[in-house]
Amino acid sequence: TRFVPSPNANRRPDPEDVSLVVLHGISLPPGEFGTGAVEALFTNNLDTGSDPRLADLEGVAVSAHLFIDRLGRTTQFVPFDVRAWHAGVSAWRGREGCNDFAIGIELEGEDHRPYTRAQYRRLDKVLKALLDRYPRLSRAAIVGHQEVAPGRKTDPGPAFDWAEMLPVLFETGA
Repeated sequence: TRFVPSPNANRRPDPEDVSLVVLHGISLPPGEFGTGAVEALFTNNLDTGSDPRLADLEGVAVSAHLFIDRLGRTTQFVPFDVRAWHAGVSAWRGREGCNDFAIGIELEGEDHRPYTRAQYRRLDKVLKALLDRYPRLSRAAIVGHQEVAPGRKTDPGPAFDWAEMLPVLFETGA
């Protein structure tokens, strides 16, 4: 995993309280892959003037813990014990502010185009490692962004095949 530090992070209230994984889908500009714009966004280097579809991202400060591109390559922007700014206004099971206790994983994609097998394979490995590392994390707490920000977010969208996650989500042991 390549590490590219994002300035868009800060201390978690409790670094050991990782009890949620939020899966996201992102492509920048929308519908385009492999442009480098996601990394630029997470490092505050996005040229929002380069494409009119990026204009609404001017001044936005966001990040994720991990980004998995279409080839399954992983870039880490924020250490897992630090709060990344990925979920925004959010709540899960009565707890608000999911960034405090969640790990954010961005998959290069969009709501209506299938994600790749390479992404699912890498995500499977990442999720298994996180489940082994964080005792408060469970398979039932691996959710899409739309579940913690309903009505505001739709990702990873209907193109995300949750059945591909069945091995990690329903395997015995955790």
